[in-house]
Amino acid sequence: MSAPVEEEYEALLQFMYMAPIGLVQTLADGEITMINPLCAQLLMPLSPDGQLANLFTALEAVVPDLRQRVQDFPDVHGTVCDALQVPIATGQPGRRQSQVLALTLLKLDAERLMAVISDVTQSVRRDRELRQSQAWINTLAIGLTDYALVSLDHHGCVQDWNPSIARITGFTEDQVIGRSLSMFYPEDAISEQRVLDRLHEADRTGWSLDEGWCVRADAGRYWGSCLIAPLHDRDDAPTDEHAYSLIIRDVSDRREAAEALLKAVSCDHLTGLLNRRAFVEAVELEMQRWARFPRPLSLVMIDADHFKRINDQYGHAAGDAVLRHLAAGMTATFRAMDVLARFGGEEFVVLLPDTTLEGAEIVAQRLCQLLASQAVEVGGQAVRYTISAGVATMDADVSDFDALMQRADEALYAAKAGGRNRVERWQPALQSAAVR
Repeated sequence: MSAPVEEEYEALLQFMYMAPIGLVQTLADGEITMINPLCAQLLMPLSPDGQLANLFTALEAVVPDLRQRVQDFPDVHGTVCDALQVPIATGQPGRRQSQVLALTLLKLDAERLMAVISDVTQSVRRDRELRQSQAWINTLAIGLTDYALVSLDHHGCVQDWNPSIARITGFTEDQVIGRSLSMFYPEDAISEQRVLDRLHEADRTGWSLDEGWCVRADAGRYWGSCLIAPLHDRDDAPTDEHAYSLIIRDVSDRREAAEALLKAVSCDHLTGLLNRRAFVEAVELEMQRWARFPRPLSLVMIDADHFKRINDQYGHAAGDAVLRHLAAGMTATFRAMDVLARFGGEEFVVLLPDTTLEGAEIVAQRLCQLLASQAVEVGGQAVRYTISAGVATMDADVSDFDALMQRADEALYAAKAGGRNRVERWQPALQSAAVR
């Protein structure tokens, strides 16, 4: 290497070392050849063995399909992924904190990759708060000529009648007074416990806003924006004196734009289910609710059986069709209030609020049987597949969501070891087997 070239190379190394963002260069198989201190600091909590020898291995738990993305990238050089948001949990069990990393992966040539990694936790949080604030402002400031306003008691039941309710929802006074606000939602979209959760959130933050499908008296649906705000003046007022106002607006005219934004930010591009980032956000909120008021909360982890074999035998187009079919089956089987997500590759997760271990196992069995009885048509071929699922639930021995996922994962492993196309619930014996 000539002296000028060597000096230029040393200058590049110095830049990488001092750069204010995480930089790592790897070989095509992910083997790390150069990494700066900031990147090592960001990646170290993800490394299963405390070593940073391979980027794909370090990120496997949070971006399981990264290696496949590189292998499937057709160009000699270019951007494999751009600002991919990767949620992770840091800290000790029981004191976990959520963090979001942004990953950009560049293919330099046939042999080299360059990754840029940065911590975007605060910007993601601010973006979420901004979206909530904008929605709140829109609810109050736009189209206030077309809204329904009622007051609620401390149980979330309607206290008084307002003609605006009839105008928006079609319900009469006799149908509304004394009924829970859940009557304005589809049957499986909200539980009575979730109603109380929204009241508690309004107490804590000053308001609780939800946007989604609502129902009219004639069973017709509309896209509604529902804002709950507390009416009581004192935080120390007795619970049974708390009252709230509920504003419902029909915003069907902006449903398509709202759903497009939701899909762009929160949904997996292939299946339409929540992506990993949105799932972690939903988990954070649900765990906060569980910590304040413990109640049944279960998790189902789902994996498509022999998925690599499907890809090898029928091609990646068939594999994508299977994943979309699996997601559609999940949507048809679980409730609207359940949190459905594609966690990575062929792995899916479902968080079921207000659901016991037995209840989660029953619905997971229903999904397993449904998918085994159907075939996916791809290019004139009928592709059959099955799933395995592991079920776990929160209890006093589960310190945080990581521990719950660990249990569900052990149950999923047991389902696969037991022959696949089956559902297993977590039990202490599985933990002992995992340790062995």
